[in-house]
Order: sequence, then C-alpha cells, then structure tokens
Amino acid sequence: MKYIESKILANQRITDDIFVLKVAYKEDDVNAGQFFMLKSWDSELTLMRPISVFKAEEDALWFMYRTVGQGTRKMAELKRGGRIRLLGPCGNGYPCGEIKGRVAVVGGGVGIPPLCHTSKLLHEQGTTVDAYLGYRDEPFALEDFEPWCTDIFVSTEHGEEGYRGFVTDLLHPEQYDVVITCGPEVMMRKVAAMCAEKDVTCYCSLEHRMACGIGACLGCSIRTKNGMKRVCKDGPVFQSTDLMW
Repeated sequence: MKYIESKILANQRITDDIFVLKVAYKEDDVNAGQFFMLKSWDSELTLMRPISVFKAEEDALWFMYRTVGQGTRKMAELKRGGRIRLLGPCGNGYPCGEIKGRVAVVGGGVGIPPLCHTSKLLHEQGTTVDAYLGYRDEPFALEDFEPWCTDIFVSTEHGEEGYRGFVTDLLHPEQYDVVITCGPEVMMRKVAAMCAEKDVTCYCSLEHRMACGIGACLGCSIRTKNGMKRVCKDGPVFQSTDLMW
C-alpha cells in the first residue's frame, strides 16, 4: 500500500450520475476486489473517499463512481491533466487463485465496476465467467465485460433493456462452482441465501462508510462469525457464510 499523487488522464461522464476516472499508475499490481482511497481537495472536506478499481493496466487505473455527495461531486469536476491523491491498493480482494471451474459474478449498481477487473483476472487464469448485472434503468460498462465473460445477463428495474426485474431472478447458483457478488446489501443477502441453499461457495464484497481505509480507526467494523472485522482491512471481501447479516 502506498500514498501517491497521480495525474488525471480522463474523467468522463457515462450516464447522468456515473463517471469514469482514469489516472496514471505504475505501482503495485492490484488484486481483484481491492480499492483505493481518493482525494482531490485540500480544505472543505477532510476524508478521502473509497473507490473500487474498475479496470487496471500496466500504466493506468480506472475508477467508476456515482455522484452522491460532496466528495464525488468534487471528483466529477476534475479535468484531464489535474492531480489526485491515491492511497492503496487497500483491502483483501477475491481469492482468484483459489477459484476454479465455472464462476458467476453478480453485480448491482456501483457494485458492478469492481467485477470487471475481477472477471478479467479470472478469465486470464482460464476460469469460465458469466456476468449477471443489475441496473435501475440505463445499463453501463457492458462492453467492458464482453472480452472476459462467456455470457452476460442484464436486468433493469425501470428501464427498457434486458430482463425487467431483479438480477437475482436470472441467477441459478447450482450451475456454478463459485459465485462472486458486489452491490446493494439486499441483493447480496439474496445471492448468499440462494448459494447457501444450493451449497455453492459465495464471496461478498461489502460496501461501508470508511474514514481511514487502513484499519486504524475501526469505523467500518462489523460482526462476523469469527468476531469483529474491519471492512477496509479484513475485507471488503468475505465468504458469505462468515457474515452475520
């Protein structure tokens, strides 16, 4: 984990409230499911913001984020050529090296972006990956999953593309050796329950408010079957059977 200042290569709006930020990065490799703490301001906002890695290449990182508060609205104003501070890579990601066979990645909303980098790494090690992506209305990033996934299943709650309903309606866990999920807690709880019923291994990446991102402040602690754990340091990825929903 390192604290660095990086150059902004692009910051593009792709829907009404979704942006993709590309920054220069030539540091450590980034594992599937890891995140960075980001900050582009000096005074009015103190804390960095945790953003998961959407895509990673040899000399650049992509972060996809939704504008929901002061921090992300400040990020949306960033221009190419500007500077941004990064702390990371943070957290423990998905154990891709231990995952074999056929895998389903199940994402909802802004839980979708980290599953793209995850799908890439799984594909590169010879794993067969299907993606189940759920949106409120307008789908995004589908083309980014296409190189790594055999099949892509899309649902929208209120839109006109894909299946109209919840993405969990499309999932049949018994068809897979492992299911990986990231998104709203209600969706992940449903995925975890479906996997438990079929005795399929499931990994969940939790979303939580974070202050430090390195496990020092304990602000993101949760109860698990193995005691208190810090989402930022011990997670954000946990095996679903360890969680006390």
